[in-house]
Amino acid sequence: MAADLDAVLARADAQLDASLGRLFDFLRIPSISTDPAYQNECERAAQWAAARLEECGFKAEIRPTTGHPMVVAHHDGAGPDAPHVLYYGHYDVQPPDPLDLWQTGPFDPVLVDGPHGKRIVARGAVDDKGQVMMFFEAFRAWHEATGNLPCRVTVFLEGEEECGSPSLLPFLEANKDELSKPDVAVVCDTGMWDVNTPAITTMLRGMAYTEVKLTGPSRDLHSGLYGGSALNPINALTRILGGLTDEQGRIQLPGFYDGVEERPMEQKAAWDALGFDEAAFLADVGLSHPVGEAQRPALERLWARPTADVNGIWGGYTGPGSKTVIPSEAFAKVSFRLVKGQDHKQIVKAFQQFCDERAPADAKVEVMDLHGAPAMEVPLDLPQLDAARKALADEFGKPAVMVGSGGSVPVVEQMKRVLGLDSILMGFGLADDQIHSPNEKFEQVCYHRGLRSNARLLAALAEK
Repeated sequence: MAADLDAVLARADAQLDASLGRLFDFLRIPSISTDPAYQNECERAAQWAAARLEECGFKAEIRPTTGHPMVVAHHDGAGPDAPHVLYYGHYDVQPPDPLDLWQTGPFDPVLVDGPHGKRIVARGAVDDKGQVMMFFEAFRAWHEATGNLPCRVTVFLEGEEECGSPSLLPFLEANKDELSKPDVAVVCDTGMWDVNTPAITTMLRGMAYTEVKLTGPSRDLHSGLYGGSALNPINALTRILGGLTDEQGRIQLPGFYDGVEERPMEQKAAWDALGFDEAAFLADVGLSHPVGEAQRPALERLWARPTADVNGIWGGYTGPGSKTVIPSEAFAKVSFRLVKGQDHKQIVKAFQQFCDERAPADAKVEVMDLHGAPAMEVPLDLPQLDAARKALADEFGKPAVMVGSGGSVPVVEQMKRVLGLDSILMGFGLADDQIHSPNEKFEQVCYHRGLRSNARLLAALAEK
């Protein structure tokens, strides 16, 4: 196996330019899942991915859904007794807007100079086409160097991750018998600690995502004729939302912290030892003062404590010029990042109660549950986790950091609940990759080492 791995890694290094060329072809496809105008492009991206997998010896299929198609591919690897791993990724991307902030075309990928060498700039560079291509190219290196893969491999790609994955759960349930056969899943949609330090993510926060609507008068009103007498829904809604947290950063929904447990002291100590520089973290986005729960360390607030955030607010007239109205309705999008012990449906109910208790007379408040997912933790005694640690340590010459993530990757919880699969969260993005923002990038060194790490992971899993 060691000789095979050396040949595979040498092949990966020799083919890096060709690998980047294939990635650039993938990035040129504007597979924007949230916009129906790009339906054909999403289908083209799925077909492109399936074709690349077939080049590596997979049997790949495009599976239709009520939305964008899934890609499912299988490789028999070293035979029926070999370990079986499922790789998950997504081929869809976020819209590139605002276009005027891009320095180059979002779907015209380029290599530009950066502090760590060359970097790939394009929409989807790191989220998630670049990370998908790392394991595609690891498969290719194994296939070209040895003619086979050391493990049985299933690949499952979706095309709706960036628009809430509406087809995902029904697809998993309908294909449970096929997709539950692997021993473990690998998800490369996370990040590293820094450009020289690999990380395995073991915690993901959950989500309760809501829209709140406050209705007052039966129609929009002239603010000169009615101002001072009629209820203004925007004023009322902003007062309610302004009370979501107290001066200590504690969220004020009734029962919000019920079931939330303190993290083990040894875990907190390990996080403290990482030396996270919150001042630099905030300075990178033009801020200098942290918020959140007072007296809680930064990484605990970012990874292991729940949050409440207003993500958007609107109502009345917002066009050019003036139109002095008291609007009939006001709206907001409000999200809650959840931790272990919290149920998203209970949080939505608590938010409705919170709003009802603070709504003024004549105001009607409706909280809509748009989507949610529970928090997820990977068992630290998962046998395949040792293989990931070995692969990363061998590649980087240092142990991987075990980290949490403030974000949510709902598929991890769904694969556990429906398929019974635990996940290895082994990604190679960096905090400054500008995911979902203009000028999204992926450091070439991270892409290259991620490719090599995935090649090593297959070898390490084969020895389990």
